[in-house]
Amino acid sequence: MLPQRLKKTITDNPKKLANLIDLANLPSPVREFVGQSQISRLGCFFRVWSYIKENNLQDPNNKNLVNCDEKLRSILLGKPQVELAELPALIKLHFPKLPK
Repeated sequence: MLPQRLKKTITDNPKKLANLIDLANLPSPVREFVGQSQISRLGCFFRVWSYIKENNLQDPNNKNLVNCDEKLRSILLGKPQVELAELPALIKLHFPKLPK
């Protein structure tokens, strides 16, 4: 049971879903963070999100901000604080675009 918006995205452009779920070789910092040499972009995002939740890294005053610890900072371009909306774009930088 997928949300209606996700169903529409998949039917309109199946390549978008493929880009999210294709396994990719990870660069060193991300590999150390997730503990695997290959993972999908979506899987990596879920790992980062669960790490944020487990370690209570969301700002208590503004839940849209994440206060990065050293481990998280290593994969988020060294930023001390990021917005939740930035996370997918920052994670995407570690996944090279595959040639068509």
